[in-house]
Amino acid sequence: MSTRHALARSPARLMGMALAALALALVFALYTRGDFLVSLANQLWACF
Repeated sequence: MSTRHALARSPARLMGMALAALALALVFALYTRGDFLVSLANQLWACF
């Protein structure tokens, strides 16, 4: 197996990685909103 072949990525794999990165960025963006954090804490506290 050559190094060049190992580094080659298919378009489907790149698209999957891009979608995963976008999902992570959106989740991290939610944590900058205070009202979301309070709502999340309230929902978590309601479980107990």
